[in-house]
Amino acid sequence: MGGKVPCPCQPVTMHTLHPLPHFPLSLPPQKRSPMTSAKYKRILLKLSGEALAGPSGYNIDPAVLEKYSQEIKQVTELGVQVAVVIGGGNIFRGVSGERSGIDRVQGDYMGMLATVINAMAIQSSLEKHGLYTRVMSAIKMEQVCEPYVRRRAVRHLEKGRVVIFGAGTGSPYFTTDTTASLRAIEIEADVVLKGTKVDGVYSADPVKDPTATRYSEISFSDVYEKKLSVMDLTAFTLCQENNLPIIVFNMNQPGSLLRVVQGDSSAGTLIK
Repeated sequence: MGGKVPCPCQPVTMHTLHPLPHFPLSLPPQKRSPMTSAKYKRILLKLSGEALAGPSGYNIDPAVLEKYSQEIKQVTELGVQVAVVIGGGNIFRGVSGERSGIDRVQGDYMGMLATVINAMAIQSSLEKHGLYTRVMSAIKMEQVCEPYVRRRAVRHLEKGRVVIFGAGTGSPYFTTDTTASLRAIEIEADVVLKGTKVDGVYSADPVKDPTATRYSEISFSDVYEKKLSVMDLTAFTLCQENNLPIIVFNMNQPGSLLRVVQGDSSAGTLIK
């Protein structure tokens, strides 16, 4: 009806078939990230919850979120795989809850939920900058984030997604510093980067003692002997026993995270 149908007995020729699309014989080379300028391939960034609060000391400061997101984006543009552990002290701390009459275990779980809130805030900010992210929680809450599964976390990192670990270890009596060390070991990170308010480890508190000297590099054993405050003992020991280096640096200084990842020794203190 209106069109000529080829007879079944006639041979089918190329003219009776739809033309095939043209494909090039070879695909163009994919753009690769300039990893030559990055010293580390996979990092775990530890941030404190109090840092997100900004000058107010509580809640979440949008300006701090924006600043941290820009810093993280600069690193991902080098092709570095980034995992993040964030504290919850700007919302609730289990230890302070205990002083208020709240059971320690209950207070620790409340603190874990606070870290998930902060993780979701960082996720939202990073996605506004065009980064793919995943929040993985040690406490199941599928409506808002994924449960933590080690192999899945590694796969996300391999695909270039920023993975944010929330809810601590999922157990009370463990700090987010310990969470950072544990997760870094599990995902086989090259280094733990602890973002603080100072540009490294000092012989004394630089705020109280102006004569305090900064270490560009120091060993785990020297930190023990000098009783320097870096992380809680459990977290620090985990890194030492697994030969996982730690770098303490000032996250509030623009460009410091990028400098650390590029191996600039003046940007922080290396502990190994």
